[in-house]
Amino acid sequence: MAQALRIGMFGGGVVGGGVYEILTSRKQAAFAAMGIDATVVKICVRDLAKPRTFQVEPHTQLVTDYDAILKDDSINCIIELMGGVTHAKDVVFEALKRGKHVITANKALLAAYLPEIEALLAAAPQARLGYEAAVCGGIPIIAALQQDYVGDSITKVVGIMNGTTNFMLTKMEQEGADYAAVLKEAQDLGFAEADPTADVEGHDVQAKIALLAKANLAFGQTVPLSSVPCAGISALTAADFAFAKSINCTIKLLGTAATASSDPADPLTVYVSPALAPLDSPFAAARGPGNVVVVSSENLTESQYAGPGAGRYPTANSVVSDVARLAHGTCAAAPFPQPPRAPRALAADFAARFYVRTRGGGGAALAAAAKAAGVTIAQTCGGGGG
Repeated sequence: MAQALRIGMFGGGVVGGGVYEILTSRKQAAFAAMGIDATVVKICVRDLAKPRTFQVEPHTQLVTDYDAILKDDSINCIIELMGGVTHAKDVVFEALKRGKHVITANKALLAAYLPEIEALLAAAPQARLGYEAAVCGGIPIIAALQQDYVGDSITKVVGIMNGTTNFMLTKMEQEGADYAAVLKEAQDLGFAEADPTADVEGHDVQAKIALLAKANLAFGQTVPLSSVPCAGISALTAADFAFAKSINCTIKLLGTAATASSDPADPLTVYVSPALAPLDSPFAAARGPGNVVVVSSENLTESQYAGPGAGRYPTANSVVSDVARLAHGTCAAAPFPQPPRAPRALAADFAARFYVRTRGGGGAALAAAAKAAGVTIAQTCGGGGG
């Protein structure tokens, strides 16, 4: 059922400013024509004196006290754009306890506290949770997984889900540069944080693929982050890209959640790792900070979702889409599918093809170890410093 939303927003930075602009000026007339009634009445910021990148309208009040929003009974929806898992957790948990709707872009919070958030939602059945912006920025992958596979069975979700690392890997591929050089460039351009660990070591993608495993209708089960093997890109070198090029591939950081079939007895494999991507694949086509997710299913076989994975307006667009669905009464009552009665086992071991770089003449030892383990080495390449 459609409802008027009085919104309290936590965070008035890059994405928060984009959300506010879309809701108050860029699309205000269009929303009114569609019957969407959503007004941001308060924004919680850290510093009231800080200049804003958006014009604050007279109907909106800037505050610094969380309770000015959380304890305001006239506010029935909060948008959390603070990031992190400390203050943001307190805000989201308290909002749900008070029966307020929550829209968030915080994948780390959701991945870390899914069971607790589900329990809070169960205790407040009138509250809704929107989290489209938490995975892949502007790509509407959450809505697609929630709504578009009702008659289908998903067997695999795999994708490029981090714009920072994809920007870096694109530079390494195109310019033959080493990791340290492209990391510095990414930091200088604002793509990478001063501490880039969450991005370059794969932790950001780890949280996102765990969310996608939970959100989709086929798996629908909580995947603890501790059970998701994770390898980042910091060990990659120009030599790796030279080898990839020699076999018509490039290298991308992929998050994967897959099972052999729709049979619930088949285990679920979830992991994050750099991977060789053929140059004619959708992953190789994703350049710069772009993201792409490929969903394999029984009916549709393979569906591709591509677009900007981050940025002011792409991420804000996903937040506003959740606002529109909530105002229209079409936001999913259950943000996650009902968990299966017998959750799939999480497979610690899985079959795959691997690229291994050795140093100091270790190839012979590797070949012997592979033979003893029944592993076939399909191709070797000498030189290139590894």
